[in-house]
Amino acid sequence: MVKPEGGDPGTQHLPLALLLLAAWAAASGQLHYSVPEEAKHGTFVGRVAQDLGLELAELVPRLFRVASRSRGDLLEVNLQNGILFVNSRIDREELCGRSAECGIHLEVIVDRPLQVFHVEVEVRDVNDNPPVFPATQKNLFIAESRPPDSRFPLEGAWDADVGPNAMLTYKLSASEYFSLDVPVNEEKVKPLGLVLRKPLDREETPELHLVLTATDGGKPELTGSVQLLITVLDANDNAPAFDRTLYTVKLPENVLKGTTVIKLNASDLDEGLNGDIIYSFSSDVYPDIKSKFHIDPTSGKITVIGHIDFEESKTYKIRVEAFDKGFLPLAGHCTVLVNVVDTNDNAPELTVTSLSLPIPEDAQPGTVITLISVFDRDSGRNGQVTCTLTPHVPFKLVSTFKNYYSLVLDSALDRESVSAYELVVTARDGGSPPLRASASVSVEVADVNDNAPAFAQPEYTVFVKENNPPGCHIFTLSARDADAQENARVSYSLVERRVGERAVSSYVSVHAESGKVYALQPLDREELELLQFQVSARDAGFPPLGSNVTLQVFVLDENDNAPRLLLPPGAGGAGGALSELVPRSVGAGHVVAKVRAVDADAGYNAWLSYELQAAAGGARGAFRVALYTGEVSTTRALDEADAPRQRLLVLVKDHGEPALAATATVLLSLVESGQALKASSRASAGAAGAEAALLDVNVYLIVAICAVSSLLVLTLLLYTALRCSAPPAGGACGPAKPTLVCPSAAGSWSSSQQRRQRVCSGEGPPKADLMAFSPSLPQGPNSEDNVSPKSLICNNFY
Repeated sequence: MVKPEGGDPGTQHLPLALLLLAAWAAASGQLHYSVPEEAKHGTFVGRVAQDLGLELAELVPRLFRVASRSRGDLLEVNLQNGILFVNSRIDREELCGRSAECGIHLEVIVDRPLQVFHVEVEVRDVNDNPPVFPATQKNLFIAESRPPDSRFPLEGAWDADVGPNAMLTYKLSASEYFSLDVPVNEEKVKPLGLVLRKPLDREETPELHLVLTATDGGKPELTGSVQLLITVLDANDNAPAFDRTLYTVKLPENVLKGTTVIKLNASDLDEGLNGDIIYSFSSDVYPDIKSKFHIDPTSGKITVIGHIDFEESKTYKIRVEAFDKGFLPLAGHCTVLVNVVDTNDNAPELTVTSLSLPIPEDAQPGTVITLISVFDRDSGRNGQVTCTLTPHVPFKLVSTFKNYYSLVLDSALDRESVSAYELVVTARDGGSPPLRASASVSVEVADVNDNAPAFAQPEYTVFVKENNPPGCHIFTLSARDADAQENARVSYSLVERRVGERAVSSYVSVHAESGKVYALQPLDREELELLQFQVSARDAGFPPLGSNVTLQVFVLDENDNAPRLLLPPGAGGAGGALSELVPRSVGAGHVVAKVRAVDADAGYNAWLSYELQAAAGGARGAFRVALYTGEVSTTRALDEADAPRQRLLVLVKDHGEPALAATATVLLSLVESGQALKASSRASAGAAGAEAALLDVNVYLIVAICAVSSLLVLTLLLYTALRCSAPPAGGACGPAKPTLVCPSAAGSWSSSQQRRQRVCSGEGPPKADLMAFSPSLPQGPNSEDNVSPKSLICNNFY
């Protein structure tokens, strides 16, 4: 798109065709502007934001910026109004040399979303360079014998501008002897020259002073001039002559020094010294020609003495003179036009501009990551470049504009799989053999919060002894997050729930950073055997992700409860006595009473044994108590010598460490058989009520083999649970199925089946998890000795 120059751009009106061109350019992502060289700082170039369809308010938030492969400070964009303006001096000759086309390529980049636009700014030539001759004065020696229409070549002027500004016209100062011959195509046919119009007379005019002026086609026009000093020589019949005035030679670049370009041959019809020829470059030949070539004065052979570079100069125009050795030497002239042939001697040049690095792992395919520009100084196929990418997954190269490529995401990224990529972009030209260049591109993948913290297992089992100290550490949880930095910083919290009438947070707490679980108060197994709750792990990402884990805390029993006697109604409570009537006629082994006791603990701590203690005035020898059943029986037949009232003390102990005990008093009244029958009928009703509490005794035998530290332990657990016949006021709980729990070699615990939690709360009768054990034993004097202690373990731990 071409913008008008000068004045306020808002006051200029573009034709409809240019407006349509601007709309097309914006839609295609490419804009065209033009600006004259040497424009002042701040000169308006174009409304780039408006022409690209961008809102002014979004330029700063979207990180609007301009990049250029050439000097990036020549043009700039005002982010307040979106106008592209001249930032520093633009010299077209410095930027593009003698090239007919000259432009500045800009890449306009915005983020969120990432977009890349191409802007081409044509730099228009202004007439800021006057024509310049090789020298300010040229000396010509012309014999007076030269006939009219003789031609004497001159070196033309050179103008650094291009186009009309470099189109030169020549004018010769007034002279009756000479006129100026300007060729139509001075570059390749014949040079500028003086033409002799009438014979010279040395005696009349020995010297002539002329001025040659060159004027360019610019506005305003600029001029340059050279002084021509013509010395008229005495007669010399024939001047050396070349067979052609123009020789064309092709010379490959990078040829070795000493390579022959051409061997010139001039002839002179004179004889002797007048026919001997000396070759030389024209006196006003440009210095760069003398630095590149040498002419042998005798043979006329031109050889290479400097570096020939196609990229430096594509042609060399060499003016050659041939002088004879006469007293008044005459000269012949020719031009050698050397066309330099390009060879593939320049490898491609790569420039990588990073745009959005690091790239987030959730970036969508098609996201532009970097811009890559490639340039080859060669021409033709030698300058045609193609680019490849290795490895190509998950990226690809997309050609966007001429020798510009975009590195684009081709498929999804996963930072947890690959956190960084090392890519190599290779540019290869079309020469033979081809040359290549490579550039490395490091693409770092930025983390996004796409992984929730994960625990090693869905639930953990923890065993804690009851009566623990408040605040003791019972377990440490650890969740791993595959993300990085903040997205992987895990914090822990307790998932609140109710345990009976209390919140779980009243029992335990979790440290937010370390994941350590603490028991806030002493645990009582008789109140709570299983505490099950969840802990949540959350990362610090946005939005945060999390997961939960279940923690089962089993409270292990300690021997903190002494045995409790179960006495019939009216016996006076725990401190009362058990009274029974015993007929004197009973024989040995007759059960006369039974001491019943329970222990709120579990396992060995609740396994009770009974011992008969000596009492004052008692007849211990006639009675004994069964070790595990508490049955009081006779050891012999009673006789008249036995006291009518017997007082027995029974010691009930558990098997805890240390053992706890209780004492029961048994009062036996020895009566005749008739009296015993009446008393037994009256006591049957009370006994039935006491026995009802012991109905439905369920005995479970569990045999478990657990491996602990590579040792095989055989554990026999006998679980006895009482089912409440009538729920007491304030709440009651029923039995739970037993579960086998084995410690693993690593010290963690697992459960063979889901454990049920029992919470007994409220006021009322004794808790239903207390135990009473009354197996059927074979009768006999030593029946208690036939019972294995291991088979009588009462364990309410489950």
